[in-house]
Amino acid sequence: MSLLPLLRSRFTTHPTQTCAQAPSSSRRAAAAACTALIVSAALLCTSANANTIHKTPGKGKPTLHHAPHKASAEVVVPPSDLPAPVALALARAHVPPSAISVLVVRAGSNQPVLEHNAQLAMSPASTMKLVTTFSGLSLLGVDYRWKTSAYAEGPVENGILHGNLYIVGTGDPKLVPEELIDLVQKIHAAGINGIDGALVLDKHNFDISTRDAGAFDDEVRAPYNVGPDPLLYAFKSLSFSLSPTHGNAVAIDVTPPLDNLTIVNDLHITRGRCVGELVTPVITQDPDGSARAIFNGKYPLTCGVRETSSMAALGQSVFFSDGFLALWKQTGGTFQGRISEGTTPVSAREVAVHESPVLSEIVRDINKFSNNVMARNLFLTIGEAGGHGPSTLAGSAQQIEQFLHRNGLPMQDLVLENGSGLSRDERISAASMAGLLQTANASPVAQAYIDSLPIVGVDGTMRHRLVNSGVDGNAHIKTGTLNGVRAIAGYVGAANGDGYIVVSFINDPHAEEARAAHDALLEWVYNDASQLEQTHAAAMIKNVVPAKGEGVSQVSKPE
Repeated sequence: MSLLPLLRSRFTTHPTQTCAQAPSSSRRAAAAACTALIVSAALLCTSANANTIHKTPGKGKPTLHHAPHKASAEVVVPPSDLPAPVALALARAHVPPSAISVLVVRAGSNQPVLEHNAQLAMSPASTMKLVTTFSGLSLLGVDYRWKTSAYAEGPVENGILHGNLYIVGTGDPKLVPEELIDLVQKIHAAGINGIDGALVLDKHNFDISTRDAGAFDDEVRAPYNVGPDPLLYAFKSLSFSLSPTHGNAVAIDVTPPLDNLTIVNDLHITRGRCVGELVTPVITQDPDGSARAIFNGKYPLTCGVRETSSMAALGQSVFFSDGFLALWKQTGGTFQGRISEGTTPVSAREVAVHESPVLSEIVRDINKFSNNVMARNLFLTIGEAGGHGPSTLAGSAQQIEQFLHRNGLPMQDLVLENGSGLSRDERISAASMAGLLQTANASPVAQAYIDSLPIVGVDGTMRHRLVNSGVDGNAHIKTGTLNGVRAIAGYVGAANGDGYIVVSFINDPHAEEARAAHDALLEWVYNDASQLEQTHAAAMIKNVVPAKGEGVSQVSKPE
């Protein structure tokens, strides 16, 4: 009987597609498609390993050692069980081996190929999104959609609603202008073109304790610091486009448009070179709720058309209501009332519903681009789906932990706060993360989950890393970055055709300089992991001896 069916991995982008059948539109696209279908057959030795492999005395299990050596006059590599290229990169970054955890294991196997501090709970940064997105896909379903609904209270006469319009949010993470316009148009289609009552925002699905949790750091205008909200709109972030005109002026456009935002343009065209940072606006909010984006200074003509960095601004409710009303008025709607928050009365009637893109698409955005606020909204949606009232952070964490436990992943070292990794408190070990990746790889949601991860050298947060290397296009890797933290976790299709799960966390003040260690690890797994695994297997066979008088085999005891 062939061993092939027993060793085949669930590491797929399509259950029936082979590497030979992968699309050939480009080398990278084909390689990315091939990453997903990994068949584990005989262990092959693909390339020479620069490390010397020894057996731990009395254990029968090989470990990896490299003697201390000076890579240069300045860099001394301490002894460790890490591959030499990884150890060298750490030494160059002044990161000790104690500050990194690593676990490499073949997909479908429970025998680590490389294990270093794997049981140590560490900060995973944004790789924590892997826990949230796998839980979300499994608990909610890959085709789950959020609903944003409009309810009317009062009669409609000649297209005017004489009463309140309620907008009920459930936490759609991708309610951007091109999505919200669908709700606006459906309200018009229901015969409502004007509102002379209030616009009421209903946010009851998330507990009030989940709002305004405070910024992660001092960058309060940074989009990554935006908190979750049931009516999150356009990630609560503004971006501005600056373009010189023929009249020696600068035209400024804003995305998304907001009803009560005024742009104060005091920019002056100059003839100098385009150097330095692009001018950014000062955003102020007046007591009446209106806001101003004030641009001052010089703008070199040679800069051409430029986009400012996105910046978080205004409160969640103001941002949503101004965004809604901008679209409402652009489509001919009128509004004469006030804006408030409240609960939709049972007497109100539903007039329009907008459904979000499917969850598999949302998860793709979360993991490819490491979007924090989208992950946080998904995290709270998992809690709300538990059916125990408005979602809380604690309730969401409990739902996820219970799901993991039911699936054989107790994860005693797991600490969840908001599910995005944007936290100094969240923790997980490399072993626990690898266990989750193994489970996900064999689960019904494996296709959507693996497809959501950045492809090395191709897209997402890995698009500029390891380009033109062997692993380029052959690995799906989620990254994580915080001050003092660098992390990788995901799947590598090795040169010999086997699939490996790779997890590594670096927690150290010099972590930023140690990114090369993670790149070296991914290259080592692609090129050399199978050689070390083959040595492991040979060592295990060597230590199997006949049991006295029984004619069967048993593993020899440690000496």
